Amino acid sequence: MGLLNAWGKVRGARTPAPPGADHGAGATIKEHYLSAIDVFQDLPPVELEQLAKTTTMVTCARGRTLFRAGDANGTLFLLKKGRVQIVRETADGKRLVMAVLGPETFFGEMALVGQRFPQDSTAEVLDDAVVCVMSRLDVERLILAHPKVGLRFLERVGARLAETQAMVEDFAFKPVAARLAGALLRMAGPATAAVEVSHQELADMVATYRENVTVALHDFRARGLVDLGRRSVAVRDRTGLEAQADVEP
Repeated sequence: MGLLNAWGKVRGARTPAPPGADHGAGATIKEHYLSAIDVFQDLPPVELEQLAKTTTMVTCARGRTLFRAGDANGTLFLLKKGRVQIVRETADGKRLVMAVLGPETFFGEMALVGQRFPQDSTAEVLDDAVVCVMSRLDVERLILAHPKVGLRFLERVGARLAETQAMVEDFAFKPVAARLAGALLRMAGPATAAVEVSHQELADMVATYRENVTVALHDFRARGLVDLGRRSVAVRDRTGLEAQADVEP
Protein backbone atom coordinates (compact mmCIF):
# COMPACT_ATOMS: atom_id res chain seq x y z
CA MET A 1 0.00 0.00 0.00
CA GLY A 2 1.90 3.36 -1.08
CA LEU A 3 -0.06 3.74 1.52
CA LEU A 4 -0.20 5.36 4.76
CA ASN A 5 1.25 8.80 4.13
CA ALA A 6 3.07 8.87 7.45
CA TRP A 7 5.12 5.86 6.43
CA GLY A 8 6.74 7.61 3.52
CA LYS A 9 6.22 7.79 -0.20
CA VAL A 10 3.17 6.08 -1.60
CA ARG A 11 3.46 3.09 -3.87
CA GLY A 12 4.56 4.25 -7.29
CA ALA A 13 7.19 4.27 -9.94
CA ARG A 14 10.79 3.71 -9.11
CA THR A 15 12.83 6.90 -8.88
CA PRO A 16 15.03 7.20 -11.98
CA ALA A 17 18.75 7.54 -11.67
CA PRO A 18 20.07 11.07 -12.17
CA PRO A 19 20.81 12.14 -15.76
CA GLY A 20 24.28 11.21 -16.85
CA ALA A 21 24.83 8.79 -13.95
CA ASP A 22 27.24 5.97 -14.60
CA HIS A 23 25.17 2.83 -14.12
CA GLY A 24 28.34 0.86 -13.59
CA ALA A 25 29.27 2.99 -10.59
CA GLY A 26 27.35 1.28 -7.79
CA ALA A 27 28.28 3.85 -5.15
CA THR A 28 26.95 6.74 -7.26
CA ILE A 29 23.61 5.03 -7.83
CA LYS A 30 23.44 4.02 -4.19
CA GLU A 31 23.99 7.64 -3.12
CA HIS A 32 21.21 8.73 -5.45
CA TYR A 33 18.70 6.38 -3.87
CA LEU A 34 19.76 7.31 -0.35
CA SER A 35 19.34 11.01 -1.15
CA ALA A 36 15.79 10.30 -2.37
CA ILE A 37 14.74 9.24 1.15
CA ASP A 38 13.27 12.41 2.64
CA VAL A 39 15.12 12.30 5.97
CA PHE A 40 18.44 12.35 4.09
CA GLN A 41 17.54 14.87 1.39
CA ASP A 42 19.71 17.76 2.65
CA LEU A 43 22.84 15.78 3.44
CA PRO A 44 25.99 17.12 1.74
CA PRO A 45 27.53 14.90 -0.98
CA VAL A 46 30.47 13.91 1.23
CA GLU A 47 28.07 12.63 3.91
CA LEU A 48 25.99 10.74 1.34
CA GLU A 49 29.18 9.15 0.06
CA GLN A 50 30.09 8.04 3.58
CA LEU A 51 26.55 6.79 4.16
CA ALA A 52 26.73 4.73 0.98
CA LYS A 53 29.97 3.15 2.18
CA THR A 54 28.66 2.24 5.63
CA THR A 55 25.30 0.78 4.54
CA THR A 56 25.01 -2.78 3.27
CA MET A 57 22.73 -3.54 0.33
CA VAL A 58 20.72 -6.76 0.62
CA THR A 59 18.50 -8.43 -1.98
CA CYS A 60 15.42 -10.01 -0.40
CA ALA A 61 13.17 -12.53 -2.14
CA ARG A 62 9.40 -12.25 -2.03
CA GLY A 63 8.02 -13.91 1.11
CA ARG A 64 11.08 -13.27 3.25
CA THR A 65 10.55 -11.98 6.81
CA LEU A 66 13.08 -9.27 7.65
CA PHE A 67 12.22 -9.15 11.33
CA ARG A 68 9.45 -10.33 13.63
CA ALA A 69 7.59 -8.67 16.47
CA GLY A 70 9.56 -9.17 19.65
CA ASP A 71 12.96 -9.30 17.93
CA ALA A 72 15.65 -7.15 19.51
CA ASN A 73 16.98 -5.38 16.46
CA GLY A 74 19.70 -2.77 16.08
CA THR A 75 19.21 -2.16 12.38
CA LEU A 76 17.44 0.50 10.34
CA PHE A 77 16.21 -0.63 6.91
CA LEU A 78 16.16 1.74 3.92
CA LEU A 79 13.94 0.43 1.12
CA LYS A 80 15.39 0.96 -2.36
CA LYS A 81 13.30 -1.38 -4.51
CA GLY A 82 10.20 -3.52 -4.09
CA ARG A 83 7.50 -3.52 -1.41
CA VAL A 84 7.54 -4.43 2.26
CA GLN A 85 4.48 -4.70 4.49
CA ILE A 86 4.47 -3.94 8.20
CA VAL A 87 2.12 -6.32 10.03
CA ARG A 88 0.82 -6.76 13.55
CA GLU A 89 -0.45 -10.23 14.39
CA THR A 90 -2.33 -11.59 17.39
CA ALA A 91 -1.55 -14.87 19.14
CA ASP A 92 -4.53 -16.50 17.41
CA GLY A 93 -3.29 -15.51 13.93
CA LYS A 94 -5.38 -12.41 13.18
CA ARG A 95 -3.40 -9.94 11.08
CA LEU A 96 -3.49 -6.18 10.70
CA VAL A 97 -1.39 -4.58 7.98
CA MET A 98 -0.17 -1.24 9.30
CA ALA A 99 1.45 -0.17 6.02
CA VAL A 100 2.75 -1.42 2.71
CA LEU A 101 5.89 0.52 1.89
CA GLY A 102 7.28 1.35 -1.52
CA PRO A 103 10.78 2.54 -2.44
CA GLU A 104 12.45 5.56 -0.79
CA THR A 105 11.34 5.10 2.79
CA PHE A 106 12.64 3.46 5.97
CA PHE A 107 11.38 0.97 8.53
CA GLY A 108 12.63 -0.84 11.62
CA GLU A 109 12.92 2.51 13.38
CA MET A 110 12.96 0.85 16.81
CA ALA A 111 16.69 0.71 16.10
CA LEU A 112 16.67 4.43 16.88
CA VAL A 113 15.29 3.82 20.37
CA GLY A 114 17.76 1.28 21.67
CA GLN A 115 19.61 -1.77 20.49
CA ARG A 116 17.63 -4.11 22.74
CA PHE A 117 14.25 -2.45 22.28
CA PRO A 118 12.00 -5.09 20.68
CA GLN A 119 10.23 -4.53 17.38
CA ASP A 120 6.47 -4.19 17.78
CA SER A 121 5.62 -5.42 14.27
CA THR A 122 6.73 -7.88 11.61
CA ALA A 123 8.24 -6.82 8.27
CA GLU A 124 7.41 -9.06 5.29
CA VAL A 125 8.71 -8.71 1.72
CA LEU A 126 5.82 -8.56 -0.77
CA ASP A 127 7.87 -8.20 -3.96
CA ASP A 128 11.53 -8.93 -4.55
CA ALA A 129 13.19 -6.05 -2.74
CA VAL A 130 16.54 -4.34 -2.31
CA VAL A 131 17.19 -2.74 1.07
CA CYS A 132 20.11 -0.84 2.54
CA VAL A 133 20.87 -1.91 6.10
CA MET A 134 22.14 0.74 8.52
CA SER A 135 23.44 -0.03 12.00
CA ARG A 136 22.24 1.85 15.05
CA LEU A 137 25.76 3.17 15.64
CA ASP A 138 25.82 4.67 12.14
CA VAL A 139 22.37 6.19 12.72
CA GLU A 140 23.64 7.78 15.95
CA ARG A 141 26.76 9.13 14.25
CA LEU A 142 24.70 10.64 11.46
CA ILE A 143 22.23 12.30 13.84
CA LEU A 144 25.00 13.75 16.02
CA ALA A 145 26.71 15.21 12.95
CA HIS A 146 23.45 16.43 11.36
CA PRO A 147 20.75 17.17 13.98
CA LYS A 148 18.26 18.06 11.24
CA VAL A 149 18.26 14.40 10.21
CA GLY A 150 17.34 13.45 13.78
CA LEU A 151 14.48 15.95 13.76
CA ARG A 152 13.16 14.49 10.51
CA PHE A 153 13.29 11.00 11.98
CA LEU A 154 11.32 12.24 15.00
CA GLU A 155 8.76 13.95 12.77
CA ARG A 156 8.28 10.80 10.69
CA VAL A 157 8.02 8.48 13.69
CA GLY A 158 5.59 10.90 15.37
CA ALA A 159 3.45 11.00 12.23
CA ARG A 160 3.39 7.21 12.15
CA LEU A 161 2.19 7.12 15.75
CA ALA A 162 -0.58 9.60 14.95
CA GLU A 163 -1.55 7.50 11.91
CA THR A 164 -1.76 4.41 14.09
CA GLN A 165 -3.95 6.20 16.64
CA ALA A 166 -6.28 7.36 13.84
CA MET A 167 -6.56 3.77 12.60
CA VAL A 168 -7.46 2.55 16.09
CA GLU A 169 -10.22 5.16 16.29
CA ASP A 170 -11.54 4.07 12.89
CA PHE A 171 -11.64 0.42 13.97
CA ALA A 172 -13.46 1.34 17.17
CA PHE A 173 -16.08 3.68 15.74
CA LYS A 174 -16.51 3.18 11.97
CA PRO A 175 -18.12 0.43 9.87
CA VAL A 176 -16.12 -1.61 7.35
CA ALA A 177 -17.13 0.48 4.31
CA ALA A 178 -15.96 3.71 5.98
CA ARG A 179 -12.66 2.14 7.05
CA LEU A 180 -12.12 0.79 3.55
CA ALA A 181 -12.84 4.18 1.96
CA GLY A 182 -10.32 5.82 4.29
CA ALA A 183 -7.66 3.22 3.50
CA LEU A 184 -8.15 3.68 -0.26
CA LEU A 185 -7.82 7.45 0.08
CA ARG A 186 -4.60 7.12 2.07
CA MET A 187 -3.18 4.66 -0.43
CA ALA A 188 -4.07 6.72 -3.48
CA GLY A 189 -2.76 9.97 -2.01
CA PRO A 190 -3.47 12.99 -4.22
CA ALA A 191 -3.21 10.87 -7.38
CA THR A 192 -6.04 9.03 -9.12
CA ALA A 193 -3.90 6.30 -10.68
CA ALA A 194 -4.77 2.70 -9.87
CA VAL A 195 -3.30 1.32 -6.66
CA GLU A 196 -1.99 -2.23 -6.87
CA VAL A 197 -3.62 -4.16 -4.03
CA SER A 198 -5.57 -7.38 -3.53
CA HIS A 199 -8.87 -7.79 -1.69
CA GLN A 200 -7.09 -9.84 0.98
CA GLU A 201 -4.47 -7.11 1.49
CA LEU A 202 -7.27 -4.58 1.90
CA ALA A 203 -9.04 -6.88 4.36
CA ASP A 204 -5.85 -7.11 6.44
CA MET A 205 -5.58 -3.31 6.39
CA VAL A 206 -9.09 -2.68 7.73
CA ALA A 207 -9.36 -5.70 10.05
CA THR A 208 -12.18 -7.59 8.35
CA TYR A 209 -12.82 -10.60 6.11
CA ARG A 210 -11.96 -10.58 2.40
CA GLU A 211 -15.60 -11.24 1.50
CA ASN A 212 -16.66 -8.04 3.29
CA VAL A 213 -14.11 -6.04 1.32
CA THR A 214 -15.29 -7.54 -1.98
CA VAL A 215 -18.91 -6.62 -1.25
CA ALA A 216 -17.95 -3.05 -0.26
CA LEU A 217 -15.73 -2.56 -3.34
CA HIS A 218 -18.48 -3.72 -5.69
CA ASP A 219 -20.84 -1.28 -4.00
CA PHE A 220 -18.26 1.52 -4.44
CA ARG A 221 -17.94 0.64 -8.13
CA ALA A 222 -21.72 0.59 -8.63
CA ARG A 223 -21.88 4.10 -7.12
CA GLY A 224 -19.09 5.36 -9.36
CA LEU A 225 -16.59 5.87 -6.53
CA VAL A 226 -13.88 3.50 -7.82
CA ASP A 227 -12.81 1.41 -10.78
CA LEU A 228 -11.70 -2.16 -10.12
CA GLY A 229 -8.96 -4.07 -11.92
CA ARG A 230 -7.72 -7.60 -11.45
CA ARG A 231 -5.47 -6.58 -8.56
CA SER A 232 -6.00 -2.84 -8.47
CA VAL A 233 -8.37 -0.10 -7.33
CA ALA A 234 -8.55 3.39 -8.84
CA VAL A 235 -10.34 6.30 -7.17
CA ARG A 236 -12.88 7.88 -9.54
CA ASP A 237 -14.85 10.13 -7.17
CA ARG A 238 -12.61 11.42 -4.38
CA THR A 239 -15.32 13.63 -2.86
CA GLY A 240 -17.77 10.74 -2.71
CA LEU A 241 -15.18 8.43 -1.21
CA GLU A 242 -14.30 11.08 1.41
CA ALA A 243 -17.99 11.30 2.34
CA GLN A 244 -18.09 7.51 2.69
CA ALA A 245 -14.97 7.56 4.89
CA ASP A 246 -16.68 10.00 7.28
CA VAL A 247 -19.73 7.79 7.81
CA GLU A 248 -20.35 6.89 11.45
CA PRO A 249 -22.18 3.74 12.61
